[in-house]
Amino acid sequence: MALYVIATPIGNADDISLRGLQWLKKAAIIILEERKESTRFLRQHGITSADKLYEQLNEHSSPEDIRRLSDLCAKHDVALITDCGTPGFADPGADLVFQCRQKKTPIHAIPGPSALMTLLSLSGERLSEFVFRGFLSAETLERQKQWRALQSEKRALILMDTPYRMQKTATEVQNFFPKRRLLWAADLTQDSEFIIETTGENLMRELEKHPAKAEFMLLLYPIK
Repeated sequence: MALYVIATPIGNADDISLRGLQWLKKAAIIILEERKESTRFLRQHGITSADKLYEQLNEHSSPEDIRRLSDLCAKHDVALITDCGTPGFADPGADLVFQCRQKKTPIHAIPGPSALMTLLSLSGERLSEFVFRGFLSAETLERQKQWRALQSEKRALILMDTPYRMQKTATEVQNFFPKRRLLWAADLTQDSEFIIETTGENLMRELEKHPAKAEFMLLLYPIK
């Protein structure tokens, strides 16, 4: 019995790997992040709650929830997925992987879509190193402090945030990095995908041509 960490599409449902789909169909239990998002994707590939037991793991899960899920992994073949992309990276799935390793339960990664790797592949630069900053604080004062700390970083920076903070993030980039060249990637792999390469001071003007809310990632190019 084992835990299978399965990468799922970041937008286009057809991007699931053949091996990932095989194990999603084979696993007795699927641990998912948000039922609405994940079950829609699973139904597209013929997997329903009639075939599987669904369990949930997200930022609201308690340590006791994670211990219970790790017990299931010791007794069954369990698939772990997130809403999109690779579980365990900037994701609560990491806590389950840790618990399973502590219990010596086998863990297998089934790689596939990654928003981070997709963004880097679009950069047009050979980035030998970068700083993944991920999500900044939602609290305004702490967020401003974090932006100021990033201003001294010369390596490539990668950030992300929720769609409803897209405009806020763009405004902050304009204020803190007006001359820095950047790549803004939104709704990657979807029909609504758009990619902007510009500088911080021009970002808001470019975004006016696109929807005000989207899943996005930001790459601030290195200072050479």
